[in-house]
Amino acid sequence: MTYNTAMWLHHPSAEELLLIVSFNIRVCLMYVPLMGFSNFMVYYWMSRYLESTWFIWVSQMNHIPMNIDYDKNKDWVSTQLHATCNVNQSLFNDWFTGHLNFQIEHHLFPTMPRHNYWKAAPLVKALCDKHGIEYKSKTLLRAFVDILHSLKESGEHWLEAYLHG
Repeated sequence: MTYNTAMWLHHPSAEELLLIVSFNIRVCLMYVPLMGFSNFMVYYWMSRYLESTWFIWVSQMNHIPMNIDYDKNKDWVSTQLHATCNVNQSLFNDWFTGHLNFQIEHHLFPTMPRHNYWKAAPLVKALCDKHGIEYKSKTLLRAFVDILHSLKESGEHWLEAYLHG
């Protein structure tokens, strides 16, 4: 089989790479003339830093603090409910998290559009009540504090293993 450029261009990874590269070229062509190269670099890397920090906090607030050390041979739905929790709904929380404050619904219905999770939440709560499964939800502040506690605990375990082998 001969390798040709046309085949390479139709590969899904190549298409994604071309989209990423073309997007970044367009961003540079738009902002560098307006801001200058050094200001653009500050803007670009600061926005990337803020974006990644936000993403880590939002994605981990529903996962890190959960007690999922070992498989308890539960059914799939119970495992999803045990492995994650929601952050209470509010206009700010919905906006700030991009509706991922409904992490339970996100795990149960991963292909559902995120803006519809609030519609499924009462149905999932009713199902949990019916079967005696805990439906966990907490405040945004509690979720952030739980991340810090989990990181502190993990750090202490790592330090203990590092110092005492």
